[in-house]
Formats: sequence, structure tokens, C-alpha cells
Amino acid sequence: MLTFPHFTPHFPREQWTLPAVLEYQATHRADRPFLSWMDGGKSHSFAEVNTTANRLAHGFAAAGVGKGEKVGMLLPNCLEFVYSWFALCKLGAVEVCISDAYKGLFLAHPIKLARSRLLISTAELAQRLVEIEDEIPSVERLYIVDVPGATAPLPAFKRIQIQRFDSLYTETTRNPGIAVRPQDAAAVLMTSGTTGASKGVLMPHSQFYFFAEEDVQLTRLTQDDVYMTGFPLFHGNCQFLTVYPCLIAGAHVVLYPRFSASDWAGRARRSGATVTNLLGATMAFILAQPASPDDRAHKVRRIYAAPLSPDLGARFTERFGVHEYVDGFGQTEISNVFMTPPGAPRPAGASGVLVDQWFEIRLADPETDEPVAEGETGELLVRHKVPGIICSEYLGMPEKTVETWRNLWFHTGDSLRRDADGWYYFVDRVKDALRRRGENISSFEVESGVRSHPSVADCAVIGVRADHDAGEDEVMACLILKPDQPVPSYEELVAWSDERLPSFMVPRYLEIMDKLPQTATEKVKKKELRERGITATTWDRMSAGVKLRSEQGKGDRKGAA
Repeated sequence: MLTFPHFTPHFPREQWTLPAVLEYQATHRADRPFLSWMDGGKSHSFAEVNTTANRLAHGFAAAGVGKGEKVGMLLPNCLEFVYSWFALCKLGAVEVCISDAYKGLFLAHPIKLARSRLLISTAELAQRLVEIEDEIPSVERLYIVDVPGATAPLPAFKRIQIQRFDSLYTETTRNPGIAVRPQDAAAVLMTSGTTGASKGVLMPHSQFYFFAEEDVQLTRLTQDDVYMTGFPLFHGNCQFLTVYPCLIAGAHVVLYPRFSASDWAGRARRSGATVTNLLGATMAFILAQPASPDDRAHKVRRIYAAPLSPDLGARFTERFGVHEYVDGFGQTEISNVFMTPPGAPRPAGASGVLVDQWFEIRLADPETDEPVAEGETGELLVRHKVPGIICSEYLGMPEKTVETWRNLWFHTGDSLRRDADGWYYFVDRVKDALRRRGENISSFEVESGVRSHPSVADCAVIGVRADHDAGEDEVMACLILKPDQPVPSYEELVAWSDERLPSFMVPRYLEIMDKLPQTATEKVKKKELRERGITATTWDRMSAGVKLRSEQGKGDRKGAA
């Protein structure tokens, strides 16, 4: 049975903390380039990044930030995000990563979960905080990061104090000297809920390091590599699958404000990237761009593609000349459980083989936890063989923590199967979360937003296969209307959702139905809705030409995501 080759991590387990790794690299690779903002920006060395993080850490400490404190980060991609993340780690404090698409109660939720006293944001994004100030009573102070070219005024709060982020920098460049242990909390990353609100995954330093180390092993990253990304820093993809791996391996990371399909090849060429990663639909978006004579004028040798559609991989290779794709299967909670071993021919659709050095797994009946027969599909259950390589808990949700770890197995909610050679294949989701353009989406949260419309009696949200070959979902809302209320148009329902939901959650497909299929206990049979899928009576906002606010005025919809 094929498994992922055993490996020795770059650092011993007692040093699995970001401060330890950063201090080591600042000494042993002091002048080597580590961090760049876009391909035309200055390269910051390991020593320079460490010095900046130390200066900022002392400023946070002077502001009262201590070990274990959870600081909210509502920021777009910027160097200040990285410096804040590193500085907080130096103090043993915890970054709380908040999507810059969140607004309203969705935005309030992670702040309330973390009971954050301090937040870091931009003037533009902070305007959303004004609207929910009464919902986030723990927040005392907001630090505003200045974004070049930004014109938004400072937010006008009733209670929350505002300070400039730059005021946090001190002249003290030494390491703060706080004892940070591998088992200490490093970050809270939000992941989608399925029967409730989104959950805050509390990740210890040891898991944050281990997940990044797995990526180093998977991409075979070295100090001679350049890793480019435009994916958001509030996601683990950018943090522990790009930036942190470069820190461990001594490689150079080039950050961009956001992903761009139209300039992907240009960025690869200008940055000198040798490694990058792509999420599902992004590969299809790149291939949809006009071909260029310079499409192969780059140095990219390996792409972490998750998931990889075999057809897309072949087309990508033909056009861009990249021949090697690697993949890993995991979750923010559990790290990568399956990865593609180097040099092994991967069967079409396979996610990887078991990382058996560190994990044991079971494919089980989701109702009983009993193992399914060999070759059958079952829910993926996971145990870790070494302490600290999966998350500690769901922050502020002890009942969800206990439920997910029942019978001493972590229940992923994902259905997989295994072939005779040891390759694992993702089949479907047991739970109701869906994924669109790299974003994990809670059907519960979308349903809550749509159902708040005064004419909507009930709503069930499902994922339906997108009309491209990227292997991801589009959001579909099945609606029941109230008989005593005006019948809204589909355009009105989309506009309502757009006002209340992050753009990636707004349904593309809507259908008004007479009733929803239900069980005897009145639970919606979403399996039946998924099997029914799109019908002749389903309304498609893209076919209707209805754009969201975030899309209005964009000439090239596939140029950036």
C-alpha cells in the first residue's frame, strides 16, 4: 500500500514555533531575500523582517498585548499583515484572521468569539465596524493601516478609540524574549459552519509549523525557490501553505494584493517564481485568458493544485509548460492527511496517499462510525500520532469541539474512497458546506441571509456543479415564499443577499418552490435537492446579466478574484 515517504522536519519539535524559526533564519540566512511586496517591490531579508517584527512586537506590548491575547486582523493583503502576524507570535499573542469580505453580523461573529480588545484594519474596511459597534463590546481600540492611494475617511465610532498603525513601531529591535511554546495558541482561522455559525479553529504553534512543514515536503521547497501568491493572508493557504513554508525552507515569497488570472503568467515571469499554488477554479480562469507568446517565459517548475482536474492539468501543461503538480488533502483543523508522493504517477482524480508517519485514518459510516468495507465510500475520520499537529479546539464552541472529536476520532464531514494501491479520492461532502472559488461557504449562513428577506418563509442552500471544469460548486438557493407577502423578483432577492452576505456567498442560482423535501423530523433532504440540481425553472443571475456590487464596473470578470 503506497504511503507518503517519511521525512525529518527542518526543525526539532521543541522549536515548532514561528518566533524560534524566524530568529534562527534571521541569524543563519540574515541577508537572503525572504519577503517581497509584488514583483517590483523591495526584497526584505530574513534579518530585516525579523527586526521589523521585533519593533512592532514591542509596540504591541506597550499597548498592553500579552501572551494569549487575541487580536483581530481585518486587513487586505499587505506587508503590515505579515509583520503583525509575526509580531503577535513573538509575544505569544494570537492573530484572529477575519475575511475582508465579511460585513454585518458575519463580521461581528469572529470578533465576539475571540473577545478581541484590539483590532487592526484599514479606514475603508473599518467603516463596516461602525455599523456593528454595539455588537462588539469587547473592542476598545482600532489600529488603522494606511493603504497607498486610499481615500476613505477615518471611521466615526461612538466608543472605540482609533490610532494609526505606524504609531506601534518602536526603536527597540531585540527579540521580546517571551517564552512561546509549541503547544501555545498561534492563530484563530475561521472555517465554515454547516449546522451553525462559522467556527474559529484555534491552531497551536506546533500545528501551524507542521502544516507548513508538510507543504515544504510536498513542494520540495528549498532556499533557492521563489514562491508567489495572490491568495488572501486571512486564509491558511497563504499563511501556512506559502509564507510559513518559505520561512522554514529559507525561500523567497512574493505577495500580491489579490489573485489575477489575466496577469498570472506575467507575474510568474516578473517575479521569477519557481513554485506557486492554485485553488480549483483559478486554473480554469487562467486558461480562459487569451494566449500569449510569453506564456512559457517563466521558471515555475511545480504547482500545488488543490484540487487538480486531470483535464485542466493537461491543458495547463500544454500551454504553460508546467509538468509537475502536487496535491494535498486536509482541513485547517487537521493539516494535510493525504499528499501526492514525489515521482509517483497519480491516478486521475486522486487526492493523495496517507501521510502515515503522522496520522491514522478510518473511512466510516457517518451514522455509526463503523468502518466501511474496502473500496466503499465513507466519512474520513482522523487521529494524529504526534501531539500538536491538529487544532486544539473550536474557539468558544465546546459542544462543537466534543461533537467533532466524538469516539476519539476527528470527523471531517468529507466522504472519500480508497483504491487498492492506497490512493484516496474525494467523493462528496457529508456536511452541507460547499466550496466556491477557493472559499469554504456555510450553507447555514447563506440560508440565514436569504431567509431574512420579509417574503421568504424558508430556504435551503446547496452546492451545484459549476459550469466550468474546475471541480467546484456554485451556490443555489431553493426558496419557499410566504403566502401573505408580495412576491419578490429574483433580482430583488439577489440585491437583498448582496447587501447582507459576502460576495462569494451570494447565490448564483435561485428557484422558488412550492415545498422543500423533508424527513419525518422536518429536516430538509438536501441530498434530494442536490440530485435534482438545476432545472428548467432555475433562475441564473449570470445568464440574466445581474452583477453584484463587487463586480460592477469590472471589464474583465475573470481577470481577478
